[in-house]
Amino acid sequence: MNKFLAEIMEQPQAIENITNFYANSEGKELLEKIKKTVSEKNIQQIIFTGMGSSYFLSHAASSLFNHLNIHSSYINTSELLHYNLSLFEKQTMLVCSSQSGESFEVKEILDHLPKTVFCVGIVNDEDSALAHRADVALLCKGGKEEMTSTKTYVVTSLAACILGWYLAGEWDDEKIGMLNRLKENFKTLLNHYNGWLSDALAFLGDISTLQIIARGPAFSTASQSALMFKEATHIAATGILGGEFRHGPMEMVTEGFQSILFASEGKTLIQSIKMAEDIAEFGGKVWLITNVKSNLDNKNILPMYINEKDEFLFSLQSIVPVQLFIDAYAKTHGFEAGNFSRGAKVTVIE
Repeated sequence: MNKFLAEIMEQPQAIENITNFYANSEGKELLEKIKKTVSEKNIQQIIFTGMGSSYFLSHAASSLFNHLNIHSSYINTSELLHYNLSLFEKQTMLVCSSQSGESFEVKEILDHLPKTVFCVGIVNDEDSALAHRADVALLCKGGKEEMTSTKTYVVTSLAACILGWYLAGEWDDEKIGMLNRLKENFKTLLNHYNGWLSDALAFLGDISTLQIIARGPAFSTASQSALMFKEATHIAATGILGGEFRHGPMEMVTEGFQSILFASEGKTLIQSIKMAEDIAEFGGKVWLITNVKSNLDNKNILPMYINEKDEFLFSLQSIVPVQLFIDAYAKTHGFEAGNFSRGAKVTVIE
């Protein structure tokens, strides 16, 4: 088993680790410290920031906070550093995510934080700049990761979810049970994939460019999926919001167009299914990853069912088929996915 696939297979254990940590006293003390500080400092705004995977997951994290009536926004760390430091004129909780805790822009932003900022770090590496310098560091407990981000993307996302649930008074036995079920669902997908994976490989065939489409929290997964394709297979892939795809990019669709579309039960399911049907009608192929049993009968649509009804957790579980597809696609084309040839796991220059 190669390193990339091995790290994919470690995800259920990583989910168990982070769930247990925040279900017990040490993790709860960190969460309570944040909740207390938000109240004491009269925090006026919450901003999520990160680079790469950590920036992408900030979209879903901010959406969850807003869904919980905890108003928040998100911004790329480099853009925050160079163009938007005036945001810190208000009392701010900055939720800074970095799996390594050593990304160049993250270390730079830590040098530019005024006293108005309470910095929460979400970080996997416990002995890193972010872990040491954040006011509170929420640890992800994902274990070591060397290849393109897979398990650390999932646990960093979960740390942000747990923080939101705790601040909203919803981190309870029900949510812990949901994460335990998520772990089991990951196991099922990872242990029984040969049939559907072969179908997906045959359906999409050779890929030169790929559009990955989603709405809501799954847009984080679409963006991360596109990054994995670019990093791990060197395929030009783009993650795009479903609403944005209607505004021009649909003109690209013709015979030979290839896409992955995430469609979750929730506020935009109807729009997402309609988009899959329209792409297929125009001759494009859609690998439809969804948590709704589908009766779509179109040779240009390949449905893939994900057993997770919660829209936010669906956005995490639904990345597993993409991870496994990337590993298998690389193998069928004679190379190993996930190695860095022009950069490194941790980006240390801007």
